[in-house]
Amino acid sequence: MNAVDQLAPTTGTAAACRVLSVPRASYYRRQRADDRDVRHGPRRQSPRALTDQERREVLSELHSERFVDKSPAEVHACLLDEGVYPCSVRTMYRILSQENEVRQRRNQLRHPRYQKPELLATAPNQVWSWDITKLLGPAKWTYFYLYVILDIYSRYVVGWMVASRENAELAQRLIREAVEKQQVLPDQLIIHSDRGPSMKSHGVAQLLATLGVTKSHSRPHVSNDNPFSESQFKTLKYRPDFPDRFVSQDHALEFCREFFPWYNEEHYHCGIAMLTPAMVHYEKSDEVLALRQQVLDAAYAAHPERFVNKAPTAPVLPGGVWINPPLIETQDPSGPSAAKNELDNSRLTSADTSARPQTPVESGQNFNNAVAHQVGQATEMNVISPNQKRLPEIDDLQKPDAPLAHPRPGYPLASCVPAELASVSPSDDQPNDSIQIQQPPLDTRAMPEKIPGVWGLAPRKSQIKQTSVPVLH
Repeated sequence: MNAVDQLAPTTGTAAACRVLSVPRASYYRRQRADDRDVRHGPRRQSPRALTDQERREVLSELHSERFVDKSPAEVHACLLDEGVYPCSVRTMYRILSQENEVRQRRNQLRHPRYQKPELLATAPNQVWSWDITKLLGPAKWTYFYLYVILDIYSRYVVGWMVASRENAELAQRLIREAVEKQQVLPDQLIIHSDRGPSMKSHGVAQLLATLGVTKSHSRPHVSNDNPFSESQFKTLKYRPDFPDRFVSQDHALEFCREFFPWYNEEHYHCGIAMLTPAMVHYEKSDEVLALRQQVLDAAYAAHPERFVNKAPTAPVLPGGVWINPPLIETQDPSGPSAAKNELDNSRLTSADTSARPQTPVESGQNFNNAVAHQVGQATEMNVISPNQKRLPEIDDLQKPDAPLAHPRPGYPLASCVPAELASVSPSDDQPNDSIQIQQPPLDTRAMPEKIPGVWGLAPRKSQIKQTSVPVLH
């Protein structure tokens, strides 16, 4: 603005503002404000305002013992009854506001700052993520529930289940079977989930403590703390053959039996160097990437002019996968050494991967004849046998659950009967006749019966029959 004032007498105000990129409206508004300040000076006090002595008397009255817990409106009414008018109610609030005394006196409820989960996986079976999604049933407000456990490093689905309800006992059995079939050692695995009722149940927490598995939960009301399960559910529901509604639970099971083998063994995932989850989970990624590099080298040797910048290279498998990477992390883990340092610095670490038992595989199967034919050689690779390619599903509905250790003696009570298991994803070779009778989907629109004394009239004491109540010992 000072430069415009100096340049305006010689070039004009409009030209000076245009050269200095100053809006003329802002310049004139600034001039009017300066003239108003010079003309009026400091704002004078109103003759109707209270004097300093009167303000101190009002404040002293508000601080008195009889008015310390009353509002200004109550103080004003009480003083009027005594024949005293110190000032208006609004002036009392204005005086208290100048003293910073217009606020809540009691402690207000504040939401706590939840710790952001920061989990790192550098190998399979270090961090699992599990969640439950609803599948639309045949009628409105009816659903089937799909439980899925996913390894975040390999994106491999280690267990799934379709049930007619969301239940903690079903989740316990699915987690137990997945841990046993993957041969997870104690203090090796972290299971992450959101804060659903089944995820926060005491039964699931007790099971994880017994198995030596660390549990992790998302922050409340945060939608991106469990991204891998949500992404897998999107892949499931965006499939072309995903139906709008499932007519029965058998229909949902049939669809999942086709989807999960495709997802684990045929779906090339962009987050794991365009490999399938089975390749990464069963440690076949190095051989596949080496074979791809041979194909690219052969293509470069045949036509080097088609690659302008450099020779083509196959994508590299990431060295680590994060859930909520820390803000101080500025380098993407791209190698074993970087991943090892990050794993050491992480607050949640898993057991050494060398101590993890490897899944046995059978040799003699040709992994990819088409790719091997392009390089002119038949490469025999170790792959999972057809019998082992099946998902680790729960195929024995009558298998009893192993007892859990509990710190309270005599727990659980003999009168506690576990809930009846719904249909758990059976194996492919099991006939449909052996599946238990399916339960109809729950109808949440059905209203419960009225209870006397709650929604209706309470019964009179004369109508209550005197019955003997057994005493539990």
